[in-house]
Amino acid sequence: MTSTPRSPSASRRTLIAGTVAAGGALGASAVAGPAAAAASSGGHGSSTQDWPDGPGRPLRAQRPTDELRRMLREIDPERIDATIRRLVSFGTRHTLSSQDDPRRGIGAARDWLFDELSRSARASGGRMTVAKQSYVQQPASRIPTATRITNVVATLRGSSEPERVYVVSGHYDSRVTDVMDATSDAPGADDDASGVAVVLEMARVMARHRPAATIVFAAVAGEEQGLYGSTYLAESFRAAGTDVQAMFTNDIVGSPTADDGTRDPRSLRLFAEGVPSDETPEEAAVRRSVGGENDSPARQLARFVTDVAHRDVTGMDVRVIYRRDRYLRGGDHIPFLERGFPAARFTEPNEDYDHQHQDVRVEDGRRIGDLPEFCDPRYVAGVARVNAATLWSLATAPGTPTGVTVETTELTNDTVLHWAPTPGAAGHEVVWRPTTEPDWTHVIDAGRASTIRIDLSKDNVVFGVRSVGRDGRRSPAAFPQPQR
Repeated sequence: MTSTPRSPSASRRTLIAGTVAAGGALGASAVAGPAAAAASSGGHGSSTQDWPDGPGRPLRAQRPTDELRRMLREIDPERIDATIRRLVSFGTRHTLSSQDDPRRGIGAARDWLFDELSRSARASGGRMTVAKQSYVQQPASRIPTATRITNVVATLRGSSEPERVYVVSGHYDSRVTDVMDATSDAPGADDDASGVAVVLEMARVMARHRPAATIVFAAVAGEEQGLYGSTYLAESFRAAGTDVQAMFTNDIVGSPTADDGTRDPRSLRLFAEGVPSDETPEEAAVRRSVGGENDSPARQLARFVTDVAHRDVTGMDVRVIYRRDRYLRGGDHIPFLERGFPAARFTEPNEDYDHQHQDVRVEDGRRIGDLPEFCDPRYVAGVARVNAATLWSLATAPGTPTGVTVETTELTNDTVLHWAPTPGAAGHEVVWRPTTEPDWTHVIDAGRASTIRIDLSKDNVVFGVRSVGRDGRRSPAAFPQPQR
């Protein structure tokens, strides 16, 4: 199919923001062509080597608020270490282990987690509630008999937009070499007491604060048997119509040490899928036509993480991996992805498989097993800072824009974008980057508009739209879909 090119406008070097969200009036016009951008910001348009040229200023990372900096300083490696060791002390946390023994098994771990999160909730002034979310899993893969699976969930209700939700999780069940062995010691220190320790420490620190949106802190079960707890959690959110705008799982985040002994104490992997797990055939056809395989909601989350949780803020370097998960493995973010929720996975940089899914033993002089001495609480504290910076920045900014479209009815050398006004936002920004760049490079202020015309071809760059709060906090960007 072909279209007739539209005649170029007399104002080719003018960026027009129109259709103001409040009242539908036209916004003010602004000169923002390449020459103006270079003169005003010294940015992209100032170099003849940069291509394509276009309006806007170079994008800068978001700066943390003083409140966030205080929270990050409160994250305590000693508490994290104590949490890991306490979970290990239950002997095994296998999903099929005892649910009634007060000292050993997954039931004892479940009750301890509930008590710990309840202790944190008492400091919240009633804003945080804690629940045991249970269901009976009928016989299925790795579940030989009907088994009760319980997630322990703490919910910190948002102060102004409680219907908007962000989820962070770790799984508290554990295993050894035989995935059906429910009686042998299965310490599960790195996999995944470390991730649960991140969740508990964040809940403790954040309980005394007031995010605008709701944050859910979840310790889920059944992961090693087949992602059962997280599947139930994700399905519960979908059934309730909950607006989950982001989910992160922390799984195997306990050590920066590789199997050859090398250490990378600053790095944290973030796995973010490209093609969405819930993509329909119709959506796949659009993606193949216009691109977008690097602009899934999960990839937009990953860009947001690197923007708000970089080393200057957290002391850590987030290494984004363009995959849903590792080879032969899968985590608790996958059920969320499959149900259309943006989700991603945090994991340590170099896994040592002697300390995962192993019977505890000594072999050829090597200590094998997922024991707490192979975890580094200072590293886990860095992981917790990355999570806290991300979750707090999400929950204190406006939500991600919706209804973002790009006009594609005519052949033009400019771009017209539309979006729905975002609740709680003071305005919006358009971000863009060359198609070969992984991260956004430029930003254009759209003010209170919900439509914008940009003197830059949609054929040559990738656009996104993000919301801006009254305090300057930004949301993740949303990728525009072709307007039909």
